[in-house]
Amino acid sequence: MSLKDQLLKAGLVDKSKADQAERELRRKAHQKTAKGKKDQEPEPADGAQAAAEQARKAQAERSRELNRQQREAAGQRAIQAQIRQLVAMNRVARLSDEAVYQFADGSRIKELRMAGRLREQVAAGLLAIARLDRGYELVPKGVAEKIMQRDTSAILVLNTRTDDSPDEDDPYAAFQVPDDLMW
Repeated sequence: MSLKDQLLKAGLVDKSKADQAERELRRKAHQKTAKGKKDQEPEPADGAQAAAEQARKAQAERSRELNRQQREAAGQRAIQAQIRQLVAMNRVARLSDEAVYQFADGSRIKELRMAGRLREQVAAGLLAIARLDRGYELVPKGVAEKIMQRDTSAILVLNTRTDDSPDEDDPYAAFQVPDDLMW
């Protein structure tokens, strides 16, 4: 016989209070089992949540890296556009094909036909040879220096003037090289 039945028989508790006490016990028991299940569920949920958080962080890092690469690529395109504009606005017309100037572009020897006076200016360092897309153009030294600040590989030839005084030990110092000597 249950405690409820014994209390009812003794007349210590009426039927409604006994039923209410029984409902209260069931509710507490139910809460206890539900709470026990909740305590067990968060562990897998925490693992899944931690994995999801880690995946989100990894995705954010990939996105940041991709954004950085895109910014760098956009910066390079902007620099190349500036170089194209500088060369296009300041190119020197080659007018005639009377002289050939040979120069190295990477591992290849290229040649550029131009007027004789322009060839002398390139040799003297007053003009430079710049790469424009797939061709070559002559630009003044000042423009070439601006281009080199942005991209050194865009200027292929920029001769610098050296001191023309002969060395003290030079055995050929007394012999002058003729101005019209062509190599």
